Amino acid sequence: MRYFNIAGPCNKLEHYMIEAATRLQGVEQLIDMKQYFVIYAARQSGKTTYLQDLAGRLNASGNYYTLYCSLKAAQGITDPKEAIPQIVKKIKYVLKLYNIPHGDNFAKDADYDNYMGVLNIELTTLCASLDKPLILLFDEVDCLSEGVLITFLRQLRDGYNNRSQFPFVHSIALVGMRNIRDYKAQVRPESQSLGSSSPFNIVTESLTLKNFTKEEICQLYQQHTNETGQVFEEDAVELVWQQTQGQPWLVNAVAREVIVKILQSDYTQPVTVERVAKAIHTIILRRDTHIDSLLERLKEERVRKVMEPIIMGEDIFDRTSDNFQYVMDLGLISTARGELAPANPIYAEVIARTLTYSMQQKLVEDKNTYSAPHYIKGGRIDMDFLLCDFQQFWRENSDIWTTKFDYEEAAPQLILMAFLQRVVNGGGQLIREMAAGTGRLDICLVYEGQKYPIELKLWRGEKSLEAGVEQTLHYMDVYGATEGWLALFDRTPQTPWDEKIYMERRIVDGKTVTIVGL
Repeated sequence: MRYFNIAGPCNKLEHYMIEAATRLQGVEQLIDMKQYFVIYAARQSGKTTYLQDLAGRLNASGNYYTLYCSLKAAQGITDPKEAIPQIVKKIKYVLKLYNIPHGDNFAKDADYDNYMGVLNIELTTLCASLDKPLILLFDEVDCLSEGVLITFLRQLRDGYNNRSQFPFVHSIALVGMRNIRDYKAQVRPESQSLGSSSPFNIVTESLTLKNFTKEEICQLYQQHTNETGQVFEEDAVELVWQQTQGQPWLVNAVAREVIVKILQSDYTQPVTVERVAKAIHTIILRRDTHIDSLLERLKEERVRKVMEPIIMGEDIFDRTSDNFQYVMDLGLISTARGELAPANPIYAEVIARTLTYSMQQKLVEDKNTYSAPHYIKGGRIDMDFLLCDFQQFWRENSDIWTTKFDYEEAAPQLILMAFLQRVVNGGGQLIREMAAGTGRLDICLVYEGQKYPIELKLWRGEKSLEAGVEQTLHYMDVYGATEGWLALFDRTPQTPWDEKIYMERRIVDGKTVTIVGL
């Protein structure tokens, strides 16, 4: 019986899977045209599965010898003198696995002291002995350190440039998480160039592997239904699509969590929206390796420069910059839903929880306050009481806590989110909607089926107030609420706290907006 795979490449005999070739078009045409190219996609998007499938199909065609070769053997080695021989030896090993003719003779007498040319020489010798063109699919290219990457690519460039005179590799794919632009940024400062002899000049095109569409999620889950009879209810699949936006690992992980963990492989039970929601919550809290590896990137300065404005709702990006493209390539952000935002709601939630973790732990230490029971009156959250408490907390602690955040500019939004998270941990939900260009962060507190929409916005003059009220009213309409709150942070140092801290109500068309000055 097949299963939903969340570890390593997929195999159609063992795993439910969508053919990777449907998510990446044009590769075989590039190969037929003898091109060298880049394939990039976020972690655990199906790159390795695609490459291994591609190698199998090309070899089965009888037109080429095709090798899938991971470069992880050279990971962490900074000296090309040590790394290049490791790459050559890995190619030799893979040649044996694929049973390529004359593979045993590859690098048999390699001069590894000539690390600047040994890869070129050995590949040229190999290609001269083969009766069919050779294709190399290099995976994990982005694990190579700067000097190793340059030395590696320069030898490929030399072979590429001399192909009219000497046999060399017919086509090469360089595969990893980064687009070609970011490889360039990795090996040189922004103000410098590698000149006309740049090893990147051989790359003709960069292609990316797309996420699943909603239809492909349905097809993937239908495979399980066909084999087991277990039904995925329509609204459950819709929730998976909304929360994952088709990220392959997440799509598989949610299904596996429901079927294996929650239902204990009882295929008579349907996959419902409630069970999917529970699975998503568990995955967020558990922070599996896939999510953890992405969140480690939040500590990088170049990632902070992009993520921080998104949290604040600002759009101040040069979208042609290396930093912006890098964060896009990592799969942390996306414009797929019409706005620049975290790539999917699950990522948005874990990003917020990660950045506010230390603050939440501090609040947990105070067991008597800042928790749900403290603010519940008559089955409802007393939002005025809650936000009044936060006003006092912010007044007393903002100077200390803002300097403790790596994301200091977004500290007001993050600290309020941590405060509210502490409240809903006693039972409830915090829905966060981050998007650049909106000028605010949308939050909806959900408790016992009741919704409390809150806008978080920075004070930038009277226009901020008026715009904030309009935005709050619009957000209230989204949830069908007649009451909402606008948290307006004034970070002007010269403004006295007694002027910053206030509460004001406005009634517009029978709807109440409470402005919370901070």
